[in-house]
Amino acid sequence: MRAARPGCGRLSRMATVSWKAQPDEHDYPAAVAYLSLLAPCSLAEELAHRLRSASVEHHRAQDVLRAAGLPLLAPDDPRVAGDLAKVRGEVPLSPVLLVRGELRTGLPLIVADGYHRLCASYHVDGATDIPCRVVDRPVGFR
Repeated sequence: MRAARPGCGRLSRMATVSWKAQPDEHDYPAAVAYLSLLAPCSLAEELAHRLRSASVEHHRAQDVLRAAGLPLLAPDDPRVAGDLAKVRGEVPLSPVLLVRGELRTGLPLIVADGYHRLCASYHVDGATDIPCRVVDRPVGFR
């Protein structure tokens, strides 16, 4: 990774991420599309239904990435860059949709929707709290 130069698109640490109170409506079908790669479609749809009614929790971006075992996408990734542009324009981002991992079995947290928003938020400040809707894994869902 090369060092950031002034004026090269890097956000200042003074920037803050604004968040919407509720996820965007299109986030739920996106979550189903992703989860259906990991589980039968009926289970993916059930999880999305449960995510709709889950309460919002706040977790640090760095903790969500670690719990999911996901790499941090670069700020020049097209989707991350788009979300960083929203942050610069003070456009609120949609909360992230998560399926809780299992510590006992070593199953990671699943980012059902919002991976790019999560990475953009981390690039602003990894310790920032992000709103998430989180549901538990159904029994037997590995």
